[in-house]
Amino acid sequence: MHAEPGTTPTDYLEGDEVVDVDHPRVRALGAELRRQHADDIGFAAAAFVWVRDEVQHSFDAGDGTVTLTAGEVLHARRGLCYAKSHLLAAILRGQGVPTALCYQRLRDDDLGEDGFVVHGLVALHLKGRWHRQDPRGNRPGVDAQFSLGAERLAWSVDPALGERDYARLHRRPARAVVEALRAADDMLTCALPSALDDPPLVQTSQRG
Repeated sequence: MHAEPGTTPTDYLEGDEVVDVDHPRVRALGAELRRQHADDIGFAAAAFVWVRDEVQHSFDAGDGTVTLTAGEVLHARRGLCYAKSHLLAAILRGQGVPTALCYQRLRDDDLGEDGFVVHGLVALHLKGRWHRQDPRGNRPGVDAQFSLGAERLAWSVDPALGERDYARLHRRPARAVVEALRAADDMLTCALPSALDDPPLVQTSQRG
């Protein structure tokens, strides 16, 4: 993983129109979790578990509500992997934990023989280095856990299948992700990016 050129971890504390750090309800939730966990590691773990478990993944819930910004996700308690990552990043940044958005390109058999989908997660800067965490939400066959040691993500990539981890740590959500969600009328039928360096979109995927 590598940070954007010319940045330091503190640059990953800033918000934007999607990772809306200053949304009042996002700030309030972050403050509540911080009161319960004064140390950064305990707070980050609690925030991760809250977003993973208290916000349902759109496909798991069978709910087409469109959410993109952290505030929208918190209000609806629904979102795709990208949207849940936006909320977790906003909570953590608002309480002083540098958080990047990062992505994987995964094979999805539901999309056919050559089907791929971009999957969103986060990386936290703690103990002097970046640690990826996946708040997508667990289900049978998916068991993501908070870890500052060996990664415990929803999925590991298989390069032999054409899958990859994108190395860049994003301060802002990838343009392809934002455009896909802004264009959506229903999260259950939303077209998701197949690659960050490949403009075309693919059909919807339950791995997203």
